[in-house]
Amino acid sequence: MEAGIPWYTDAVIYGIDVEKFADGNGDGIGDFVGLAEKVPYIAELGVTCIWLLPFFASPDRDNGYDVSDYYHIGTRVGTAADFLAFLHKAGEHGIRVIIDLVANHTSDEHPWFEAARRDEKSHFRDYYVWSPDPPPVEPGTHSIFPGEETSVWTYDEVARAYYFHKFYHFQPDLNIANPAVRAEIERVIDYWLSLGISGFRIDAAPLVIGQNGLERANPTDPHGILRDLSAYVAQRRPGGLLLGEVNLPPEEMGRYFGEGDQLGLLFNFMMACYIFGAMARQDATPIYQGLGLLPEPPTHCGWANFLRNLDELDFSQVPEDLKEDVFKAFAPDEAMQAFGRGVRRRLAPMLGGDQRRIELALSLVISMRGAPLLVYGDEIGMGEDLSQEGRSAVRTPMQWDGEANAGFSSAAAGKLVQTPIAKGAFSYKKVNVARQKGDPASLLNRTKRLIMARRSHQIFSRGRALRLECSDKAVFAHGFEDGAELMILLHNLSDRKTSAVVDLGPSAAVLSDLFNGDEIAADTALKVEIEPFGYRWLGGQRRM
Repeated sequence: MEAGIPWYTDAVIYGIDVEKFADGNGDGIGDFVGLAEKVPYIAELGVTCIWLLPFFASPDRDNGYDVSDYYHIGTRVGTAADFLAFLHKAGEHGIRVIIDLVANHTSDEHPWFEAARRDEKSHFRDYYVWSPDPPPVEPGTHSIFPGEETSVWTYDEVARAYYFHKFYHFQPDLNIANPAVRAEIERVIDYWLSLGISGFRIDAAPLVIGQNGLERANPTDPHGILRDLSAYVAQRRPGGLLLGEVNLPPEEMGRYFGEGDQLGLLFNFMMACYIFGAMARQDATPIYQGLGLLPEPPTHCGWANFLRNLDELDFSQVPEDLKEDVFKAFAPDEAMQAFGRGVRRRLAPMLGGDQRRIELALSLVISMRGAPLLVYGDEIGMGEDLSQEGRSAVRTPMQWDGEANAGFSSAAAGKLVQTPIAKGAFSYKKVNVARQKGDPASLLNRTKRLIMARRSHQIFSRGRALRLECSDKAVFAHGFEDGAELMILLHNLSDRKTSAVVDLGPSAAVLSDLFNGDEIAADTALKVEIEPFGYRWLGGQRRM
């Protein structure tokens, strides 16, 4: 890494739900023992950073986001020693680890809340937001889970008062305006950094700063807390990452970078929606539109680009017609949708299990400026289980092989934290790591090839981004240049073969296909044939 350039600008991030990845002790639940055993697989995939979803002590009523103790690991997934052994193993393979920081709310079983509700004179009382009477709800202030929560205020019989919550009623919001709460958050950050992690994903970042209809944060400087947290992380671990979950209109997202003094990376929610919009329409125009809307990150900041995360794919910030086209193409049944705004499906079944289209989608996201982010299982084309409630549909156990329980656990089937997908085209007997590992043409090995090609060429993160004009509107053409060096990326979103003509500007170039070695000489126009749902990565030099 060059001096002054943060490591995360070149990161390849892999999201893992520890409970669903690998069971190392045979109790039916994924754990850190099992995860440590699978680190070599993750390294071989080309991953440089693991993002762990919440694994803290929790009643586990919301996939662990209802934290009851920020300092302790949930007994279901192991011990502190198990975590440290995993962290050490990841470090041996050159992989950094970031974890979730859930700073907007706690569980109602957290000791802070228990103390707050039992004694209104306790200093913990002001750790949360209370009202003696049912307060009026300002316009636009509604639950994150419409239809499941009817109000953002819940009456507590013990406290004899109402407390505020943007998420579920068992997740009371923390009062971020309270300096004591901020100090608590810094102590949590300090503890985990001291163990050797490389940063945090800030859950629900807009709500952390108080964008929820309440004047809880500093109204004159609402982003001050993010600057403070960024400065604290930089002081404790130079180069530490804060990755923000920020799903807002594009004109607001840029504020979360600040002047490079707030969040280092932001999830690129909008681009994921526009990519699926382009794939639904077989027209690259939405991708160009999405890129045009994105604010330019400050130096050493950037986007974390993904196709799916482990929540629903949220279309609340994009035009209604784009959402409708995606729902019609990829989530036509109501069971595939969530909260009227999102899609609760995995990548592979959304694309009909067509490996060409899955590869195309992965190539799109891996080739863009920013850090590509995959979630466990997408590299082999895992499916979803729509019989599961809510977000659990896409958090099925990792499919390691075709043996019992998909190789996830040696426990009896009845003890599994969740049943692996056992029927249909995405059954673990058909889709698994072992089956794909030895096949050079498998999705797993094609994904490795894409990741390694990106990692082998620093121009993806160091070069100047190019938006290119193409003769066929079904082809998304973009690239990077650094002096005479040139990288051209072409993606055919249509189900027909095309002969694309791309304008390279005033100079000629000599390019070669990174994957098949074909050489292509081009003058000011590049002419390339692309198969249906195909892609080409062309690298070379301009002839000045």
